[in-house]
Amino acid sequence: MMKMTKKIYAIFGAAAPLVFLITYLIMSNLRPEYSMFTKAFSELGSLDAPNKWMWNIFGFIIPGFLVAIYSIGLFKSVYQNEGSKFPLFGLFLSGVFMSISGIFPADMNDRASTTMILHIIGSFGSYIFFLIAAFTYPKLMRKSEYWKVSVRPTLIFTYATILFGAWPFVFTSMPSLGQRLVMFFFFLWVLYTAVKLYKQPKHSQ
Repeated sequence: MMKMTKKIYAIFGAAAPLVFLITYLIMSNLRPEYSMFTKAFSELGSLDAPNKWMWNIFGFIIPGFLVAIYSIGLFKSVYQNEGSKFPLFGLFLSGVFMSISGIFPADMNDRASTTMILHIIGSFGSYIFFLIAAFTYPKLMRKSEYWKVSVRPTLIFTYATILFGAWPFVFTSMPSLGQRLVMFFFFLWVLYTAVKLYKQPKHSQ
């Protein structure tokens, strides 16, 4: 059985945004009519989409799984044997709910369908749990000499997701660009902390 070291956890974390990005670039380019300005990510894996399971597996399920596994290693590194475990639960469940959004494809023709409701729960649940993690991690990070420098960057990424979450209400002609920016800063938070974890010296707590 593979021993999960900090570097291995970090690789899991860094792999999540890379798998998502590569899958998105491939899948979106396979559909000439697909627009990043007006089409949601979920439409690449909707029930009527071609190759829907390719997107749902590699776009949502696997990245979500990777984030969930990564959350354990990140928490082990930052946690100083005191304080809340909300950061762990938040990021872990964010990954789990992202996977759920892939297990239940969006039904763009029937937004009241069970699969669509579960897809929405997965999408919104992933983001809500991310916010729980992102706003509770700084308190733990401030207790660590190694991690305290990460408080400001991670909070900037977090507030950016909130700011661009309002994008569709302001720029109604290209609402989906806001979703891209939210996901960009979400995965930037994951990638940044994963790189930080990978570089952490063995003796550093």
